[in-house]
Amino acid sequence: MADESQPTGLIGGPEKRAIEIVDHDPGWSKKFREHAERMHGALGKAALRIEHIGSTSVPGLAAKPVVDILLVVNNSADEASYLPATEAAGYVLRVREPEFQEHRMFRSPERDVHVHVFSEGAKEAARYLVFRDHLRNDAKDRKRYEQLKRALAKRDWDCMDAYAAQKGDLIEELIAKARAGSDKK
Repeated sequence: MADESQPTGLIGGPEKRAIEIVDHDPGWSKKFREHAERMHGALGKAALRIEHIGSTSVPGLAAKPVVDILLVVNNSADEASYLPATEAAGYVLRVREPEFQEHRMFRSPERDVHVHVFSEGAKEAARYLVFRDHLRNDAKDRKRYEQLKRALAKRDWDCMDAYAAQKGDLIEELIAKARAGSDKK
């Protein structure tokens, strides 16, 4: 369990930011690799897995120009095992969610990289990968998801979380579809 004296939720509070969806940039993969190398160097064996996730990890999919990274550690509640090294590597802790599978999220000072930290075996980490892989392999669903994101980006949002929540129903539908499809194989 996390240290209960530490702030939880959005550290620093909600931020109003414009949602901009841009065409896929092949440079996002390079940015991921650079940050993955930085994290491997800082965390060593504490980094059990580092994966490129989110829309920037799906070739051909338009996205916010923010690279999402999944970092899997032994126990994300044990911040002492990774937080100091992650901060020393230049990332800032932005989210601490003990109630959500001990999720933590760091971001780069430029706010163009988000690092989502989960424990080994966390169900949410697996969901990120199922969703990514489905979008990589299903052009029709990739297009549906992009159309929704572009439509939502035209609206004014109080914070990024409100925008993300509006994508939830489609994301759940596509994850269920992907899992149903993998059960048939």
